[in-house]
Amino acid sequence: MAPVLPGRDGRLLQHRSFVAFWLARTSPSFGFQMLSIIVGWQIYSQTHSAFWLGMIGLVQFFPSVTLALPAGHIADQFDRRRVVLLGQICEWVAIVLLAWLTWKGDASVGVILLLIFVISCAKTLESPAMVSMLPALVPTAILPRATAANAVSGQAAQIVGPALGGFLYAAGADVVYITTAGLYLVSLLLVITLRYEQAQPKRTPATLSSLFAGVHFIRNRPDVLGVISLDLFAVLLGGATALLPIFAHDVLHTGPIGLGLLRSAPAVGALLVGFWLSHRALNRRVGMIMFFSVAGFGVATLVFAFSSWMWLSLLALFALGGFDMVSMVIRGSLVQLDTPDDMRGRVNAVNSIFINTSNQLGEFESGMLAAWLGAVPAAAIGGIGTLIVVALWMKWFPGLRHRQRLESSAG
Repeated sequence: MAPVLPGRDGRLLQHRSFVAFWLARTSPSFGFQMLSIIVGWQIYSQTHSAFWLGMIGLVQFFPSVTLALPAGHIADQFDRRRVVLLGQICEWVAIVLLAWLTWKGDASVGVILLLIFVISCAKTLESPAMVSMLPALVPTAILPRATAANAVSGQAAQIVGPALGGFLYAAGADVVYITTAGLYLVSLLLVITLRYEQAQPKRTPATLSSLFAGVHFIRNRPDVLGVISLDLFAVLLGGATALLPIFAHDVLHTGPIGLGLLRSAPAVGALLVGFWLSHRALNRRVGMIMFFSVAGFGVATLVFAFSSWMWLSLLALFALGGFDMVSMVIRGSLVQLDTPDDMRGRVNAVNSIFINTSNQLGEFESGMLAAWLGAVPAAAIGGIGTLIVVALWMKWFPGLRHRQRLESSAG
């Protein structure tokens, strides 16, 4: 799949390092999506326990919280290509071990979770360095287009990856792991070929104060605090994706292929709405549109929770992804536009911690609640919780509720 680029001149394709970078990000993105669906299915097949599904999110949560800021510091102090290579090598070794142990029949739940923990640590180390390389690979004038191309590939991976993983699972979990390892190996080889076209930013030593400057900035800006915390709690309460293996197996009575379709449905909705938003400016009542979209996310979660029909579940997940894309675009734009340029790196680092950990902690919360109450009540409670969060945030952050434009009125 070639980069989907706005415009007609195709200048991005003239930058060989960017093409290699795009492929190096796209290849493991597909692999990770395949990996995530098969790990959940494999663990649930062994345990039939929502508790152990929740543990997948938990073992990914701790590295995202504890290693994110140090990983950002490492990315600013060392050659980013080498940092990415180190992280991807660790991930590749762990995936190969998963394939080998699964083939031998020795992949116990504890071993799988341990290797997922290793992969999560390596991915947390790699991610800031990978993202930070992009400005050095293309001229500043086409950087937004390069960023858009990466976003499209990420959504494509979320759509195709789970479905492909479900199809390949018919041949065995080890086949999926071997395929994923192959995709990571392609990425490793491509990263080695990367050559910087622009000068890298000056490396400045990080201090304890500078590491936490983004936290202090967010705390003192109500609108920024509001959108970041809204995302944290809405995803924490409303994320039902961790329970998809249970719904696929016990509620909808489908197999790995059906599970792959369920996992892909939110990404399909997000991708289509994302294309629509790329051609339509949001110029009025962006605050209320954001709150309405998060509320729609909660309602779609409720519909999915009570659905016993595959078509309705897919439709609910499709809508869920679409609503999430609208709110994500508005939240992301507000954070960027309300943050001075010299603070964006640190603020975005904090924001990424909130986004990543809310997804992973949300999986743990959903798994624990499902273990106590059952999958359907757990998903329903999550949807209701999202609606309550929207109501509270509309009251506690009136500036966001009355916000008309993405640009800050403070200028």
